[in-house]
Amino acid sequence: MSEKLLLKGGRVLDPSQDLDGVRDILLADGMVAALGEQIDAPEDTRIIDCAGLLVTPGLIDVHVHLREPGGEHKETIASGARAAAAGGFTAVCAMPNTDPAMDDPASVGFVAAEGRRAQAARVYPVGCISVGRSGERLAPVGEMVDAGAVAITDDGSPVTNSLLMRLALEYAQSFGIPVADHPEDLSLSPSGQMNEGLVATRLGLKGKPNAMEDIHILRDIMLAELTGGHLHLQHVSTRFGVESIRQAKSRGVHVTAEASPHHLVLTEDAVDGYRTEAKMNPPLRAQTDVDAVRAGLADGALDIIATDHAPHHYDEKEAAFEDAPNGIVGLETAVGIVLTRVVNEGVIDLATMVERMSCQPARAFGLPGGTLAEGSVGDVSVLDLDAQWTVDAAAFLSKSRNTPFAGWVLQGAPVRTIVGGKTVWEAAREDVREDAT
Repeated sequence: MSEKLLLKGGRVLDPSQDLDGVRDILLADGMVAALGEQIDAPEDTRIIDCAGLLVTPGLIDVHVHLREPGGEHKETIASGARAAAAGGFTAVCAMPNTDPAMDDPASVGFVAAEGRRAQAARVYPVGCISVGRSGERLAPVGEMVDAGAVAITDDGSPVTNSLLMRLALEYAQSFGIPVADHPEDLSLSPSGQMNEGLVATRLGLKGKPNAMEDIHILRDIMLAELTGGHLHLQHVSTRFGVESIRQAKSRGVHVTAEASPHHLVLTEDAVDGYRTEAKMNPPLRAQTDVDAVRAGLADGALDIIATDHAPHHYDEKEAAFEDAPNGIVGLETAVGIVLTRVVNEGVIDLATMVERMSCQPARAFGLPGGTLAEGSVGDVSVLDLDAQWTVDAAAFLSKSRNTPFAGWVLQGAPVRTIVGGKTVWEAAREDVREDAT
């Protein structure tokens, strides 16, 4: 029998139950055993005082690069799962652009097994759409699903072959999984380094126009409408893309979409000075695009906040801008960034944040969690909305430090992450008290 936890007196915010109030939560045998205003602790129960803290269904990140196998110098499944837990996430979906690519049941099974061994955040593998991510031949989707894959994508590479994307959307319906795509028409600017615009011109860098993303989004939406499959669009960053998704949803197209924290708060100006820590794909866009992504997150055109956590070794990011890889780490800063620069600025409220970071990710990818209803899995995130802290990359549990947010002062932070009724990460806090009965 696993230990029992009683979370006492926290503000429980669970949009799946339209619940926002002070409650107790009893976790037993890895599940939510009871939820109520006053719960007496059964024998042999650990009591955790959550007064003054926000208690939510476990946060879920559906877009994370864990790099293993092949890139263990950047991140491992274990280090990434620990970083996720430290960021308040109880589950992550691992992208398949590993080396070798996660395109068969053996590689999917390996990632799933290593995720369980880490005993931190849950790790759900995402298999490739195509064999070797080459965009030519459909990977064995059914076998990968049997091995634990919860979706398919060639993330890091767009699926340029429209017939292959159609087949993926059709075939995935048999398994009830989404087909996630990285929308980018590489032919428009194959050597682009950042957003096309005045900043790129001034820096002498080749730009990536918004149209690279917009054309691909429109193609994917048309194929989803044709097939009836579940399309999930990753890291949407353009105003036209957001509006296209909004219109597609109004027509009943089965499409979900995600926004990354960096595309919600940073513009292309962050690249000024050739800052490689702000180099990413899709690139940081203009302020009008940031405003549109924020509006899409608020009205539901964009369903999910996902970090696109992309760790890189220090030496790789210290290269010349043109040679440095794309991507930033995001697991350990996401909660603070979203609370400070999205919620506190009035773009969305707390309930919408939890909906976008827990409830909707669980629904879209068919994952356990996203609710604290009795009988649900005991995955819980506990946040301190008043905690003020400064981003210190050297303190990350991730193996990599590539963040544009170093030195930012944020308000709001995770203090405890519970997976399957067990605390897998806890902040050092004197005022989070534990007692035993």
